[in-house]
Amino acid sequence: MTNNKVTIKIPRRLYLKIQQLIADSGFNSATDFIVYVLRDVLSETGKEETEEFTAEELKSLKQKLRNLGYLD
Repeated sequence: MTNNKVTIKIPRRLYLKIQQLIADSGFNSATDFIVYVLRDVLSETGKEETEEFTAEELKSLKQKLRNLGYLD
């Protein structure tokens, strides 16, 4: 059986903020929220997840992740 999940490390302060944000939101966990946000960000590119990003798309994606607090 293949495990289809990986562990991603984020700063603890960000994780705690996410937990506060989702307290009464209907998300079952911070992981569920993070997966939702990342899928939403990726869907904005209009491409399948398996395709490579152009330099401009990658720059835009990184900026969005910075704005969400995922990147410094």
